[in-house]
Amino acid sequence: MGIHREVFNPPAVADTVKYGFSQAVMVRGGCCVYLSGQVGIDAEERVVGPDIGTQAEAALDNIAIILESLGGDLSQIVRLQLNVAEFARYEQESVTQVLCKHFPIDPPATSWTIVCGLAEPEWLIEIVAEAVLEDLQ
Repeated sequence: MGIHREVFNPPAVADTVKYGFSQAVMVRGGCCVYLSGQVGIDAEERVVGPDIGTQAEAALDNIAIILESLGGDLSQIVRLQLNVAEFARYEQESVTQVLCKHFPIDPPATSWTIVCGLAEPEWLIEIVAEAVLEDLQ
């Protein structure tokens, strides 16, 4: 059967693809993978940089590594939840650039939430992902 993934961006709603996400993603087949939130740290738990764009890039790199360990990749993400620290809320353009870079075609559905803070004060963004991979029967 395989996986069938289709994005929906009706012209009667805002064009969100230019911001790196789709309005909806429908998937048939496959198995769902729910990833824990990833932040801008490396394998040694060091913050990768002081800006939200660098941290978003690292968070997506971590997500890619996790998906690769399961036999998948970023193209199989169907939904992202971005939690942005309050004091970084006006730096969202760099996050949009990161999303557009990693999801140039048929990006996942995405929600953005401004939070008062994350677990560590230097963390500016947490990215939670849901993906659909080939079923491992």
